[in-house]
Amino acid sequence: MNVNLTKISSGFIPTDPSTRDWWEELKDGQVVHADFKKVRNYSFLKKYFALLNTAYNYWEPGEVNSKYGVPEKNFDRFRADLTILAGFYENTVRLDGTVRIEPKSISFAKMDEEEFERLYNKTIDVLLKYVYGKEMSRDDIDKLVNEILEFV
Repeated sequence: MNVNLTKISSGFIPTDPSTRDWWEELKDGQVVHADFKKVRNYSFLKKYFALLNTAYNYWEPGEVNSKYGVPEKNFDRFRADLTILAGFYENTVRLDGTVRIEPKSISFAKMDEEEFERLYNKTIDVLLKYVYGKEMSRDDIDKLVNEILEFV
């Protein structure tokens, strides 16, 4: 089980309802094992997704046809491609021997705060090159994302 605790001067307290329920089920003197990790800044994660959602809504892929038909605009693919173009990917070998590039996971367990900040900044660079072009600057994007976060 994963629990979220906040450190206070006398120890730790549960941070969320499911952790609180688990905490209350523990009997006094009961021993538990834990592997503690600092949690990444959740507010920054929300800012990253505001950045992605804003860009996705702005982006128009144009008309594309393939032998498989007309592809659909897809947020998960958009996010994966941004992550890869920003340089955060892993090379994997497929069964047929070809190489596939997969985006790195941005989960709290897989990416620390420092790496996530680099991803955020590189993502803006990619958006300026492939989505916004000369229509927006880095400052314009930051201002837009911060305005959106005020309403969330």
